[in-house]
Amino acid sequence: MSASHPGYVRRYTPERGTLGKLMARDSIVRRLDWILLLSALALSAIGSALVYSATRNRTELNQGDPYYFLFRHVLNTGIGLALMVATIWLGHRTLRGAVPFLYGLSVLLVLAVLTPLGSTINGAHAWIVIGGGFSLQPSEFAKITIILGMAMLLAARVDAGDRAVPDHRTVVQALGLAALPIAIVLLMPDLGSVMVMAVIVLAVLLASGASNRWVAGLIGTAVLGAVLVWQLGILDQYQIDRFAAFANPALDPAGVGYNTNQARIAIGSGGLFGKGLFEGTQTTGQFVPEQQTDFVFTVAGEELGFLGAGLILVLLGVVMWRACRIARDTTELYGTIVAAGIIAWFAFQAFENIGMTLGIMPVAGLPLPFVSYGGSSMFAVWIAVGLLQSIRAQKPIAA
Repeated sequence: MSASHPGYVRRYTPERGTLGKLMARDSIVRRLDWILLLSALALSAIGSALVYSATRNRTELNQGDPYYFLFRHVLNTGIGLALMVATIWLGHRTLRGAVPFLYGLSVLLVLAVLTPLGSTINGAHAWIVIGGGFSLQPSEFAKITIILGMAMLLAARVDAGDRAVPDHRTVVQALGLAALPIAIVLLMPDLGSVMVMAVIVLAVLLASGASNRWVAGLIGTAVLGAVLVWQLGILDQYQIDRFAAFANPALDPAGVGYNTNQARIAIGSGGLFGKGLFEGTQTTGQFVPEQQTDFVFTVAGEELGFLGAGLILVLLGVVMWRACRIARDTTELYGTIVAAGIIAWFAFQAFENIGMTLGIMPVAGLPLPFVSYGGSSMFAVWIAVGLLQSIRAQKPIAA
């Protein structure tokens, strides 16, 4: 097809040489979704203030340094941004070829948690302690490799033009790929991460165009699996207690229901404008456990009020909106599936985290994306942003 043809489409192909590389970098910078990037940065900035407020007085946690958690949160964000830049530089298409290696590495890391290398933190045996106060939660990175691995399999023949939608054999292979890390994480047991992974798998199948029978079958299997997990006693007692407290909020308010009750008190006491940053009585009094991680939203509700907490929701909504546009506009199924998996991950995890602080979801130990303290979570979500930006930057453009 000639360049003058009305249907001609020019793909972005960097020129060779130093000048070509500079032009390529400039083109990528111009193609970035700056609204997405700035919204995510704003969430991390707000998270820094909330983490500092939640930990500055907790000497039993901050080793006597009120800036201990703030410094580490900012450092984690900086590392996350570096990982985002590296992901954009490599490109999601390059990473597509590295998926088998990345998937194998993530499975090995998740398996390592079940060995003597694994450690229990805050009741969850889901960590590998590296040393120097640093730890790694492999399940966070497994979310990424599940998305990339399933997308690679489901989109291979479609993007090549061999099929319009994935065939049944490909769907079975993709589900098998996801089932291995999910089963290992379930054995930890890290129920919160399993829930997120299940939602990711469902979203990926929907985005791939797979038959609705697979989606219905997956939902049915998930329900059956939940029943079996309960009946076989795989869950730890503290997880059973969390579901019991969710089903009956009045159950043992000083025991299993303590976290949720204190969280609701903190959020409700903030009113419209909040008590002021660093002025929250529930936060200063250290009534809400794990307030810098799982319950960071309670700091926003108490100290920034409905408006401040609402701003977090708006920024999260903007991130989802821009990710949806990226998923819609890309011309390759692989990019669409990757973006859809990330959207489902962010949306469900944010809903679960905020919902458990309001008492409308069971406590599951999931961080609030971009806001909560935690290195592994912060690294993973910024890598995901890098994937979204790469999908947007490398899409074909009209001449």
